[in-house]
This record gives sequence, C-alpha cells and structure tokens, in this order.
Amino acid sequence: MTTATTRVFRLPDLGEGLTEAGLVQWLVQVGDTIRTDQPIAEVETAKSVVELPSPYAGVVLALHGEPGDTIDVGAPVLEVADPDAVAAPADPAAPAAEAATGGDVEKEAYRAEERAGSGSGNVLIGYGTTERAGSGRRRARRTAGRPLGPLSEDAAPPRPRRNAAPEEPPAPTSPSPDRFLSERSETKDGPVAVRSPLVRRLARDLGVDVRRISPTGSDGAVTRADVLRAAVDQAVDGMSLHTLTSPGGAPASAPRTAESVGGTVDGLAVTSRARMSPLRKAVSAKLTRSRSEIPEATVWVDVDVTELWNLRAAMAPEGGRAPSVTALVARFVLIALAEHPLLASRLSDDAGEILSFDGVNLGVAADTERGLMVPVIPRAHELSVDELDAALRELAATARAGSMPPERLRGSTFTLNNYGGLGVDGSAAIINHPDVAILGIGRMIERPWVVDGAIVARRIAQLSLVFDHRVCDGGYAASFLRRVMELLEHPARAFGRVR
Repeated sequence: MTTATTRVFRLPDLGEGLTEAGLVQWLVQVGDTIRTDQPIAEVETAKSVVELPSPYAGVVLALHGEPGDTIDVGAPVLEVADPDAVAAPADPAAPAAEAATGGDVEKEAYRAEERAGSGSGNVLIGYGTTERAGSGRRRARRTAGRPLGPLSEDAAPPRPRRNAAPEEPPAPTSPSPDRFLSERSETKDGPVAVRSPLVRRLARDLGVDVRRISPTGSDGAVTRADVLRAAVDQAVDGMSLHTLTSPGGAPASAPRTAESVGGTVDGLAVTSRARMSPLRKAVSAKLTRSRSEIPEATVWVDVDVTELWNLRAAMAPEGGRAPSVTALVARFVLIALAEHPLLASRLSDDAGEILSFDGVNLGVAADTERGLMVPVIPRAHELSVDELDAALRELAATARAGSMPPERLRGSTFTLNNYGGLGVDGSAAIINHPDVAILGIGRMIERPWVVDGAIVARRIAQLSLVFDHRVCDGGYAASFLRRVMELLEHPARAFGRVR
C-alpha cells in the first residue's frame, strides 16, 4: 500500500517588505487537481489584490483560512498531495525505517534549500516559472491533525489567525507559547544547528538572532520556516520576544479584559472589533512616519478659476471629451514646480542633504474602496494635458479595481490631491513621505466675489500647500502657490507650455 506525499505551500515573501496578506477568496476547493503556478487564491496586500499561484501540482487536501483571515508570511496556505510521489510503506516498521534514514532525509533537505531557485518559485502571477520534476524535500505524513491534509512533520504549525474563531489545539506537534517564551528570551550558548547558508543569510537579512529561535527541523535544526515565524513575531506583531504570552500564560493576542465584542468600554457596549487590513496598516505606518519626522507647515489661498472652467469646456474636441480638471491643474502645477524645484526634491536618509531631480514623478491621491492609494505618473513633466488626462484616468480605474501593481505606488516626488471630488473645500493634508510637499484642491463652486468693485458670482477653489519646513521657508512656498494661482486664473498666459 502506498500513499501520496503531502506538500505544504506556505505564504511566500511577496516583496516590497510585506509580511502578511489578507485572504480575499479561494480559487480552488479541497479535492481539486491543480497544476504548477495555477492561481489558488486572491490575497490582499498593503499594495493591491493579487492572485497567489501554487508552486506544487497535485490534489488539494486542505485549505488554511477563510476569506477575511490574515495569513502571515511563512504560514501554511494549502496542502497538496503529489500522486506521482510514493511514500514509505504504511506498516509498523515504517517509523524505524524513517528514523534509520533520517540523516539522508536531512541531507536532502539541505540540498533542497540550496536549490531554492529551482522549480516554481513563482510568487505572483506572471513571473514566469517552470514545472518542477518531482524533486525536493521528502516529508513523512502525519496521522493526527486535519483529516483532509495533515501538515508534514518538519512543517511549522500555523500561527493563530487573530481575526478568526479559535480552534481546538492540535496534537502536541509544535512548541507551546511557554516554550517559545523560554527559549527565545534566553540566548543559547554554543553552536546553533543552521545547516543551510540560505537560512542563515535569511535570518541575518531579517535581523533575527538564530540563537533565540526554537528549531523545529530534524535533529534540532533551524529551518527557513522557523526564521520566518520568528521574524513575524518580532516585526509584524510589534512586540518583544518576552511578551509572546500574557502573565497568566494566555497568548498576548487574546483579549485579557472585557473590552471585546460583548463587553463594554467606558460604559458603551462594544459591537464589533475589526482588524485593520494590510492596506490600512500600510497607510497608518506611512502617515505616522510623516507626522513624526516632518516639521510641516501649510499655506493656502482662494483662486478664481472661472476662466479655466469656461476654457476647459471649449477644449473638448468634436465628438470627444474635455480634459479633466485634475489634468489641467496638474499641468499648471508641473510648470510651477519647474520654477520651484525644491518642492519636488527629497531629503537624504540622514536629512543632511537635499536631493534635487531633473523632473517630477507626480503622485496622485486616489480614494478607493480599499482605502487611500497614491499611484505615480513617472516623469509627468514631459506629458501634455491630453497625456496627463489619459494617465490619470487609467490610474484611477486601475486603483479602484484593486489591481494596481506595487511598483506603480512608489517613486513620487510631489503629490497632488483633488479632494474637491469628495465634496470638501479644504484639508490639512499629510505629506506623502518621502515627498516634501503636497498640494490639495478643493471644490470649484460659485461664490460671491468682488470684481472691479462689484460683487459677482465667480467659480472659486481653495488651494492648500503643505510643505516640509526643513527644505524651504514660507516665502518660497508662498511664491510657488502664487505662481499656481496665476496660471489657474489666467490659463491662456501659459498656452505655449500647456500643449
């Protein structure tokens, strides 16, 4: 009698410094036969919603997680049975035989680590990989655990999903929180069993001390999964190693007071407790960094955009549509930035130098169902109004569809925020770090305005410029804002530069 080898697919490092992903939906079910690199789930990262491909082919035995759960890097995603791989005979002598060949298995594990670049290795759809020819690490099946797909013996257990209902603890196959606490809080003396240089390098890159890791590999070896789990505990949870459990022994992530769903806080009943999405966490971290590092200042002015408003309607070609207000404003802002380049610069990492550039990568704030995104138009200063309009419409559609690739969400040197589309006039915006300035535009609405001594109805908008006071002073910022105001109030004067 033979059985198929079970392979556990763990959430890979998705790049961009991301350490977790939210499960949006499964694209396969238990019992399905899948091929290598077939999309098996949609996951939400801090950047976008992407399809997750499987590095293994075979029959799906188990799915780890429900839509809405958060999966950490290194945690199991699904388990696959390879029908072409044959495990050891299922007889009483099997455990002894497995133990006798433990050294060979560990050597094979080491070679598998060294061959990390072979086989699929696909992280996101489109990276282009090849089918693996059945090579890799051999894993013994377990008899306890999930009936449809037990984890292999050298696989680390999944970390509890903090927004999912608690499950019954499985058979004692993994270190308890107390064990992690005691072993990670004390630095071990003597050599540490890290057989693979790839694992040791991964630990060094992630800033993880291998002497504080509780190993789960054969003969006490530290595996790649151990390093990833330790990095997640150290970085994602934002807690020190000695606080993995509460004083009473319960996991630190478990509620320790009545301040949970069904309890009360300051006399009010708690009706829900929702974990922040990866995108919300990323936005929170970036804005917190901006507010904590940048000494920002704000200048604002009301602008009469009546002439621009009327001119825009006349710019529509026959059978076509006029450029958006945002595209027109962006073009005038780029003209003003060419004359005030400090506002499209950056500070060096030590804030000792100002880095000026030969153009502008324009970030444009976009409000989406997932939250705030700032996609970037590279070298926007080279584009005409029509080209800017096309780029802005494409960016907005892609961002709102949740399919914006990570590389298009970085690299801005100045940010434009048209919050007038949200029905508001002004905002104390937060600079999009590492930019040094952000310009906001409010509603363009009719208001009473004094023109040549008479009160008339004019279309007025408020511009707000938030800038890093380390880079320039208020006079420089005010000069830039006055230049933008001049261009918006008299757009025909810049006709030759608008194109």
